[in-house]
Amino acid sequence: MEKEDFAKRLTELRINKGVSARDMSLSIGQSAGYINNIENGVNLPSMTAFFYICDYLNIEPGDFFDSKSTDPAKANELLDIAKSLNSEQLDHLIALARGLQK
Repeated sequence: MEKEDFAKRLTELRINKGVSARDMSLSIGQSAGYINNIENGVNLPSMTAFFYICDYLNIEPGDFFDSKSTDPAKANELLDIAKSLNSEQLDHLIALARGLQK
């Protein structure tokens, strides 16, 4: 993933969470402009900071790089729920999801 793609993905995930770059920066223990600098392509986070970012967004590091998922935290929540459903309930959930895709 290129720096520009990384910045766009971070912006997308942050906006989906509904937080400002400033609030996110401060919440992960960084200066107020930290996330802005990443989103503007000025810096990339350290590996440690990247893990803090993922924790803050409630996603796994691999989810960050899965650009097909616009809201991986919610997708993971749905998957966790689906794991407890029986076969018939899963069929209904699949039908509902397919209907929503149209």
